[in-house]
Amino acid sequence: MRKLRIDIWSDIACPWCYVGKRRLESALLRFPHRAEVELVWRSFELDPSAPREQDTSVPYTERLARKYRTTAAEAQKMIDRMTALARDDGLDFHFEKARPGNTFDAHRLLHLAATKGLQDALKERYFRAYLCEGEPIGAPEALVRLAAETGLDPELARATLATDAHASDVRADERQAAEIGIHGVPFFVLASRYAVSGAQTADLLLQALTKAWSDLPKGIETLAEGAACGPDGCE
Repeated sequence: MRKLRIDIWSDIACPWCYVGKRRLESALLRFPHRAEVELVWRSFELDPSAPREQDTSVPYTERLARKYRTTAAEAQKMIDRMTALARDDGLDFHFEKARPGNTFDAHRLLHLAATKGLQDALKERYFRAYLCEGEPIGAPEALVRLAAETGLDPELARATLATDAHASDVRADERQAAEIGIHGVPFFVLASRYAVSGAQTADLLLQALTKAWSDLPKGIETLAEGAACGPDGCE
Protein backbone atom coordinates (compact mmCIF):
# COMPACT_ATOMS: atom_id res chain seq x y z
CA MET A 1 0.00 0.00 0.00
CA ARG A 2 1.22 3.49 -0.82
CA LYS A 3 2.09 5.48 2.31
CA LEU A 4 2.73 9.16 2.90
CA ARG A 5 4.95 9.60 5.93
CA ILE A 6 5.07 12.91 7.75
CA ASP A 7 7.91 13.49 10.22
CA ILE A 8 7.11 16.30 12.65
CA TRP A 9 9.73 17.90 14.86
CA SER A 10 8.16 19.59 17.87
CA ASP A 11 8.35 20.14 21.60
CA ILE A 12 5.55 19.78 24.14
CA ALA A 13 6.50 23.15 25.63
CA CYS A 14 5.79 24.85 22.28
CA PRO A 15 2.31 26.39 21.90
CA TRP A 16 2.74 26.83 18.14
CA CYS A 17 3.41 23.08 17.90
CA TYR A 18 0.00 22.28 19.38
CA VAL A 19 -1.65 24.76 17.03
CA GLY A 20 0.29 23.17 14.16
CA LYS A 21 -0.97 19.74 15.17
CA ARG A 22 -4.56 20.91 15.11
CA ARG A 23 -4.14 22.54 11.71
CA LEU A 24 -2.55 19.41 10.27
CA GLU A 25 -5.45 17.35 11.60
CA SER A 26 -7.87 19.78 9.98
CA ALA A 27 -6.03 19.43 6.68
CA LEU A 28 -6.03 15.65 6.95
CA LEU A 29 -9.81 15.62 7.36
CA ARG A 30 -10.01 17.00 3.80
CA PHE A 31 -7.20 14.87 2.38
CA PRO A 32 -8.62 11.97 0.36
CA HIS A 33 -5.68 9.70 1.23
CA ARG A 34 -5.83 10.17 5.01
CA ALA A 35 -5.82 6.41 5.61
CA GLU A 36 -2.45 6.21 3.88
CA VAL A 37 -0.79 8.89 6.02
CA GLU A 38 1.65 7.93 8.77
CA LEU A 39 2.57 10.54 11.39
CA VAL A 40 5.93 10.27 13.15
CA TRP A 41 6.62 12.69 15.99
CA ARG A 42 10.29 13.67 16.29
CA SER A 43 12.03 15.13 19.33
CA PHE A 44 13.10 18.76 19.59
CA GLU A 45 13.97 20.42 22.91
CA LEU A 46 13.44 24.17 23.04
CA ASP A 47 15.46 24.38 26.25
CA PRO A 48 17.63 21.29 26.87
CA SER A 49 19.16 22.99 29.93
CA ALA A 50 15.82 23.47 31.70
CA PRO A 51 15.53 21.85 35.14
CA ARG A 52 13.15 18.94 35.53
CA GLU A 53 10.69 21.25 37.29
CA GLN A 54 10.89 25.04 37.46
CA ASP A 55 9.97 27.34 40.31
CA THR A 56 6.18 27.65 40.28
CA SER A 57 6.17 30.64 42.64
CA VAL A 58 7.10 32.90 39.71
CA PRO A 59 4.03 33.74 37.56
CA TYR A 60 4.19 32.71 33.92
CA THR A 61 3.79 36.34 32.85
CA GLU A 62 6.87 37.32 34.83
CA ARG A 63 8.92 34.43 33.43
CA LEU A 64 7.90 35.43 29.91
CA ALA A 65 8.75 39.07 30.53
CA ARG A 66 12.22 38.08 31.72
CA LYS A 67 12.77 35.84 28.72
CA TYR A 68 11.87 38.51 26.20
CA ARG A 69 13.27 41.37 28.29
CA THR A 70 10.00 43.23 28.23
CA THR A 71 7.38 44.45 30.69
CA ALA A 72 4.80 42.26 32.39
CA ALA A 73 2.08 44.16 30.53
CA GLU A 74 3.66 43.39 27.15
CA ALA A 75 4.17 39.78 28.18
CA GLN A 76 0.49 39.53 29.08
CA LYS A 77 -0.43 40.90 25.65
CA MET A 78 1.67 38.16 24.05
CA ILE A 79 -0.11 35.54 26.16
CA ASP A 80 -3.52 36.98 25.27
CA ARG A 81 -2.71 36.95 21.54
CA MET A 82 -1.50 33.35 21.63
CA THR A 83 -4.50 32.26 23.68
CA ALA A 84 -6.95 33.90 21.27
CA LEU A 85 -5.21 32.42 18.24
CA ALA A 86 -5.26 28.95 19.78
CA ARG A 87 -8.95 29.32 20.58
CA ASP A 88 -9.64 29.81 16.87
CA ASP A 89 -8.21 26.31 16.38
CA GLY A 90 -10.29 24.82 19.18
CA LEU A 91 -7.59 24.90 21.86
CA ASP A 92 -8.10 26.30 25.36
CA PHE A 93 -4.67 27.44 26.52
CA HIS A 94 -4.13 28.36 30.17
CA PHE A 95 -0.63 29.76 30.49
CA GLU A 96 -1.37 30.96 34.01
CA LYS A 97 -1.38 27.28 35.05
CA ALA A 98 1.80 26.36 33.16
CA ARG A 99 4.39 24.36 35.08
CA PRO A 100 7.45 24.36 32.82
CA GLY A 101 10.19 21.78 33.03
CA ASN A 102 12.63 19.73 31.04
CA THR A 103 10.89 17.77 28.26
CA PHE A 104 13.60 15.16 27.60
CA ASP A 105 11.81 12.41 29.55
CA ALA A 106 8.54 13.20 27.81
CA HIS A 107 10.27 12.75 24.47
CA ARG A 108 11.68 9.41 25.63
CA LEU A 109 8.21 8.18 26.51
CA LEU A 110 6.91 9.36 23.16
CA HIS A 111 9.45 7.07 21.50
CA LEU A 112 8.29 4.24 23.75
CA ALA A 113 4.68 5.00 22.79
CA ALA A 114 5.65 4.77 19.12
CA THR A 115 6.60 1.11 19.63
CA LYS A 116 3.07 0.48 20.92
CA GLY A 117 1.18 2.45 18.28
CA LEU A 118 0.26 5.14 20.83
CA GLN A 119 2.59 7.98 19.90
CA ASP A 120 0.03 10.38 18.46
CA ALA A 121 -2.34 9.80 21.38
CA LEU A 122 0.41 10.47 23.91
CA LYS A 123 1.61 13.56 22.05
CA GLU A 124 -1.92 14.95 22.21
CA ARG A 125 -2.21 14.11 25.91
CA TYR A 126 1.08 15.78 26.80
CA PHE A 127 0.23 18.91 24.81
CA ARG A 128 -3.14 19.26 26.51
CA ALA A 129 -1.72 18.47 29.93
CA TYR A 130 0.96 21.14 29.75
CA LEU A 131 -0.68 23.93 27.77
CA CYS A 132 -4.26 23.59 28.98
CA GLU A 133 -4.30 21.80 32.33
CA GLY A 134 -1.18 22.92 34.19
CA GLU A 135 0.46 19.51 34.55
CA PRO A 136 4.21 19.51 35.40
CA ILE A 137 5.60 18.28 32.10
CA GLY A 138 8.99 17.44 33.58
CA ALA A 139 7.78 15.39 36.56
CA PRO A 140 8.26 11.63 36.03
CA GLU A 141 5.14 10.52 37.90
CA ALA A 142 2.97 12.98 36.00
CA LEU A 143 4.40 11.72 32.71
CA VAL A 144 3.70 8.12 33.71
CA ARG A 145 0.15 8.89 34.86
CA LEU A 146 -0.66 10.77 31.66
CA ALA A 147 0.87 8.00 29.55
CA ALA A 148 -1.30 5.44 31.31
CA GLU A 149 -4.38 7.46 30.33
CA THR A 150 -3.55 6.80 26.68
CA GLY A 151 -3.17 3.05 27.22
CA LEU A 152 0.59 2.82 27.76
CA ASP A 153 1.61 0.37 30.49
CA PRO A 154 2.50 2.59 33.48
CA GLU A 155 5.04 0.11 34.85
CA LEU A 156 6.77 -0.02 31.48
CA ALA A 157 6.76 3.78 31.31
CA ARG A 158 8.14 4.02 34.85
CA ALA A 159 10.84 1.46 34.10
CA THR A 160 11.78 3.38 30.96
CA LEU A 161 12.29 6.58 32.93
CA ALA A 162 14.40 4.73 35.49
CA THR A 163 16.96 3.93 32.77
CA ASP A 164 18.35 5.71 29.72
CA ALA A 165 15.98 3.84 27.38
CA HIS A 166 15.14 5.79 24.21
CA ALA A 167 17.59 8.55 25.10
CA SER A 168 19.57 7.68 21.98
CA ASP A 169 16.35 7.98 19.92
CA VAL A 170 15.77 11.51 21.20
CA ARG A 171 19.36 12.48 20.43
CA ALA A 172 19.12 10.94 16.96
CA ASP A 173 16.05 13.07 16.21
CA GLU A 174 17.87 16.17 17.39
CA ARG A 175 20.95 15.37 15.30
CA GLN A 176 18.77 14.90 12.25
CA ALA A 177 17.05 18.22 12.96
CA ALA A 178 20.45 19.91 13.04
CA GLU A 179 21.48 18.24 9.78
CA ILE A 180 18.28 19.40 8.06
CA GLY A 181 18.72 22.90 9.46
CA ILE A 182 15.72 23.00 11.76
CA HIS A 183 15.95 25.96 14.14
CA GLY A 184 12.29 26.35 15.10
CA VAL A 185 9.29 24.11 15.54
CA PRO A 186 6.88 22.81 14.44
CA PHE A 187 8.66 21.57 11.36
CA PHE A 188 7.01 19.08 9.00
CA VAL A 189 8.82 16.90 6.46
CA LEU A 190 6.49 15.12 4.06
CA ALA A 191 7.58 11.98 2.22
CA SER A 192 11.23 12.86 3.02
CA ARG A 193 10.96 15.44 0.23
CA TYR A 194 9.05 18.56 1.24
CA ALA A 195 9.36 20.75 4.30
CA VAL A 196 6.82 23.05 5.90
CA SER A 197 8.17 25.29 8.63
CA GLY A 198 5.93 26.68 11.34
CA ALA A 199 2.23 26.42 12.16
CA GLN A 200 0.85 27.07 8.70
CA THR A 201 -2.84 27.23 7.87
CA ALA A 202 -4.80 24.05 7.23
CA ASP A 203 -5.25 25.12 3.60
CA LEU A 204 -1.52 25.39 3.03
CA LEU A 205 -0.89 22.09 4.79
CA LEU A 206 -3.48 20.46 2.55
CA GLN A 207 -1.63 21.82 -0.48
CA ALA A 208 1.60 20.36 0.91
CA LEU A 209 -0.07 16.99 1.47
CA THR A 210 -1.38 16.97 -2.09
CA LYS A 211 1.99 17.90 -3.55
CA ALA A 212 3.86 15.32 -1.47
CA TRP A 213 1.39 12.63 -2.49
CA SER A 214 2.16 13.29 -6.12
CA ASP A 215 5.63 11.79 -5.53
CA LEU A 216 7.73 14.68 -6.71
CA PRO A 217 11.57 14.47 -6.98
CA LYS A 218 13.66 13.75 -3.92
CA GLY A 219 15.32 16.40 -1.81
CA ILE A 220 13.77 18.59 0.86
CA GLU A 221 12.23 21.77 -0.52
CA THR A 222 10.78 24.35 1.85
CA LEU A 223 7.22 25.07 0.81
CA ALA A 224 6.49 27.70 3.45
CA GLU A 225 7.75 29.32 6.59
CA GLY A 226 5.61 30.60 9.41
CA ALA A 227 5.32 31.24 13.13
CA ALA A 228 7.32 28.83 15.25
CA CYS A 229 9.11 28.44 18.57
CA GLY A 230 12.89 28.38 18.84
CA PRO A 231 15.42 28.22 21.69
CA ASP A 232 15.13 31.99 22.14
CA GLY A 233 11.34 31.98 22.34
CA CYS A 234 8.19 31.91 20.23
CA GLU A 235 7.40 34.31 17.41
